[in-house]
Amino acid sequence: MKLTELKYVSEKREKDFNKLGVYTAEDLVRLYPRDYADLTRVTLISQAEHNAQALISCEVLNAEYNRYSRRPYVKALCQQQGHVFSAIWFNQPYVMQKLKPGRYLFYGRVRNAYGMGASMVNPSFEPVADNKNLKGIIPVYPLAGGLTQKVVRDAVRRALEKAAPSSLIPEGLRRKFGLVSLAESYRRVHAPQSQEDIKKASARIALEEYFLLISAFRVIKGYGERVRVRSYSVTERDVADFVARFPFAFTPGQLAAVREIYENVHSPSQMNRLLQGDVGSGKTAVALAGMFMAVKSGYQAAMLAPTEVLARQNCALVKKYFPESNAALLTGSTPAAEKRAIKAGLKSGDVAVVCGTHAVIQKDVAFKDLAFVVCDEQQRFGVAQRASLAEKGEGCDMLIMSATPIPRTLSLIFYGDLDITTIKDKPAARREITTAIVPESKYAAMLDYISAQAKQGRQAYFVCPRIEGDEEGTAMSVTELYEELSQKMPGVKLALLHGKMKEAEKNAVMEEFRQGRYDCLVSTTVIEVGVDVPNATIMVIYNAERFGLSQLHQLRGRVGRGERKSYCFLLTGSDTPQARERLAAIKNDSDGFRIAEADLEMRGSGDFMGTRQSGRVLSEIRNLKFPASVIFTAKAISDEAFSGGYEISALRRAALGRYKKLEDVVLN
Repeated sequence: MKLTELKYVSEKREKDFNKLGVYTAEDLVRLYPRDYADLTRVTLISQAEHNAQALISCEVLNAEYNRYSRRPYVKALCQQQGHVFSAIWFNQPYVMQKLKPGRYLFYGRVRNAYGMGASMVNPSFEPVADNKNLKGIIPVYPLAGGLTQKVVRDAVRRALEKAAPSSLIPEGLRRKFGLVSLAESYRRVHAPQSQEDIKKASARIALEEYFLLISAFRVIKGYGERVRVRSYSVTERDVADFVARFPFAFTPGQLAAVREIYENVHSPSQMNRLLQGDVGSGKTAVALAGMFMAVKSGYQAAMLAPTEVLARQNCALVKKYFPESNAALLTGSTPAAEKRAIKAGLKSGDVAVVCGTHAVIQKDVAFKDLAFVVCDEQQRFGVAQRASLAEKGEGCDMLIMSATPIPRTLSLIFYGDLDITTIKDKPAARREITTAIVPESKYAAMLDYISAQAKQGRQAYFVCPRIEGDEEGTAMSVTELYEELSQKMPGVKLALLHGKMKEAEKNAVMEEFRQGRYDCLVSTTVIEVGVDVPNATIMVIYNAERFGLSQLHQLRGRVGRGERKSYCFLLTGSDTPQARERLAAIKNDSDGFRIAEADLEMRGSGDFMGTRQSGRVLSEIRNLKFPASVIFTAKAISDEAFSGGYEISALRRAALGRYKKLEDVVLN
């Protein structure tokens, strides 16, 4: 059903919804709230936690408009039970016309930090006498363009009336597992009467979505093994000699991983393996050993990376450890004449190894005998993209690498068609990174310390979650941070990096930082997957509470790659118990697998699998909170549906329809 068939959804609003990935009424039903405003109880501002959302009943004493500030604002002086506080609205002059002395309800974020007195930034408000909107549990949706919360809520309500989805789980299994109505669950998620409504409805919807995803894996990908079409002549002695080329001894975990790959390429079945390991566990060295097995046997190998910087780094390693083989780098910025020569070499077999970005999977890239494919940082690529590279050689062995530890409970489901190799240990030379939570009072001292380190030749990363600041002023933007540090750290050479920059510009900045032309890199999370900079010893993360634990761990792993002691400093704009618990978990643990399990336990599998910088798993349910047991139930129901003689033709059609392009199934 088209969006414009819904009342009050004009073509302009349709385009705004499109920006959110919403194209139909069915999509709109799946536009889940990113949060809920709990307006069932009024809070005393004197007891509100810093940075917490709260409903405040108060008296507005007076209001004034400052039009001459850099960011014009309306400021109101308010009082609640003898406690005076201020409320401020930036760039909203019309507030002055609506705000008169009297009793009001305010809902918004409370700032109550560092003894400066309480305040609220950009709160919603209405007179107590006209309380119609600020009550109950209100869904808060993501917005784009000219959309407002009211517009989205009204559109979702109408979509539910016209396009509420029905369950694809066979009726017999719905009864057996005691599943409630799916349509009713959608209504409860969008218009809950209680927190329990949200919890139960979210779990039911998540179960349905995971059931469909798991079933789609069965329908589209299958679980059967593919028979090997080429034999490898490489010997154990050959592999041992190759491993000896490295200037360090492989850890037991690396040796075990190399052994599994060796046995796999000599087995009757084609390899389809996930190699996961913590930051710094040495996965790339293991991947190079696998590529060597193919090259030594007379075949070609390819390594796909998500960024040109990482592809260039991989190619340098291949040339270092494969001096006897012709290796090439193929990216979007490779000059045209060089591209033609590389493509000709791959087709003739003169080029034995290619490292590159998406340029490698273009249709005009052909190989003489591609046998071994490595996909680095797998979460950056869709299934179809990985498959398109593997299909460039008949029966290619595939090694997919992930530096994002995935709890075993989830990896068994989402990588059900892969063998999984896990490197648990780290090289002995890898030094522990000291992690500290930096309070506001120590911020200036931290900057002084980093400035001193820069003068001694060390480098640092400064990372914040946003390219631009938010309206509430609670999240530091990368551009604001760059300007602030430029003033507070004179003499320190700073570089700016974020996702809106052109690819060539990003690559140039990263390369110059790697070469030491900049002391500090001020960046968003685009550096999470990037080049090794052994000289970088400090990682500073702003608004750390906004990141997942696994993501914080990945960012922390950008330092500690050289011989010198490294540090990770966490700054937070929230002092809630949840924020303290999560940051304590990252501060006190360096094991990525334990951190991943903690992340799963604290935030729920929906949030764990759905919150990462780019790419996604089931983005439709990224905002739902539900226990991990929901996924096991979904898998159990799918197992029975496919093996118990149930009618599943509609399920097959839906799976093919939803996931006909496997790019939709991108693992985070």
